[in-house]
Amino acid sequence: MTSSQRSAQKPLRTRVKICGITSVEDGLAVAQSGADAIGLVFYEPSPRHVEIDQACLIAASMPAFVTKTALFVNPSAEYVQAVLDSVQIDLLQFHGDETAEFCEQFKRPYMKAVRMQAHTDLHALANEYESANALLLDTYKAGVPGGTGEQFNWQWVPHDFVKPIVLAGGLKAGNVADAIYQVAPWAVDVSGGVEAEKGVKSAEKIIEFMQQVMSTVE
Repeated sequence: MTSSQRSAQKPLRTRVKICGITSVEDGLAVAQSGADAIGLVFYEPSPRHVEIDQACLIAASMPAFVTKTALFVNPSAEYVQAVLDSVQIDLLQFHGDETAEFCEQFKRPYMKAVRMQAHTDLHALANEYESANALLLDTYKAGVPGGTGEQFNWQWVPHDFVKPIVLAGGLKAGNVADAIYQVAPWAVDVSGGVEAEKGVKSAEKIIEFMQQVMSTVE
């Protein structure tokens, strides 16, 4: 596949998910920026972790058409179900070693995170997680399931890959346009790149990030 063919497959507008929302204020800043989705982190070691009661308030404040995503890392099925029973969740995101069978049992749309390395076989993973709505490609760092703030080598993404890709890993206003031009993902996912400090978003950085994403629309 040539670069021109790759460009022809790029969606007219790259979707944006902003992850690690910990307050209603930050959630509303994301919605007002025009981003498509928020991420709520249900993983206690993360500095962006939210409790169920906190997540309920954030999710309930979101206007229509903002996808509310719940992020888990090797959770118990009981915990995932407890979140779903209490919080208005639209999409599940699994960042650990969850099997496709585990992800499918909740009967909700989901995407599976992949911690990218040079030898990662995305075609095999697409077959393994055929039921996933997308694969989220993040940076590999030993002992860290995600949110590293570091960029992986985008050339590792095969040009003939047909499953929707959500690109993550070290994205910020300064590199997201290049990422979109090189990888042509369905969506991009940012957390630390739009923060004032860990767990607290910057409205100004969110707007700058969104402006750079929109600059790629032809």
